[in-house]
Amino acid sequence: MTTGEQHPALDQTLLALADPTRRAILQRLSRGEARVTELAAPFAISLNSVSKHIRMLERAELVRRRRVGREHFLSFNPAPLDEAARWIAERQAQWSRRLNALDALLQAEDLAATAPPEKKGRMR
Repeated sequence: MTTGEQHPALDQTLLALADPTRRAILQRLSRGEARVTELAAPFAISLNSVSKHIRMLERAELVRRRRVGREHFLSFNPAPLDEAARWIAERQAQWSRRLNALDALLQAEDLAATAPPEKKGRMR
């Protein structure tokens, strides 16, 4: 990633995942659709606080809302996680290539340093 490169959707996803309450909500939704009140039940926080967490998950598009009358049903949308996983994999591959190149360079230097004197002149 170059300096200044922006990924607003990825930023929202990572920000949403940074909180354990939001991760717990996603974990529950990964098992199937649920009402807002069902999602709030296990938490020792107000329904209003849970709703704020849900709104953040919706902004990150990790959660979809469906209304039936007065009921709000939420479901998990894994697409933003897939995008985050791809971004992480790209960074991991980039760093692996860099570390492998560094390792090869260091091994070559070690080999040159331990070579007998008559071979050192030929290695240049």
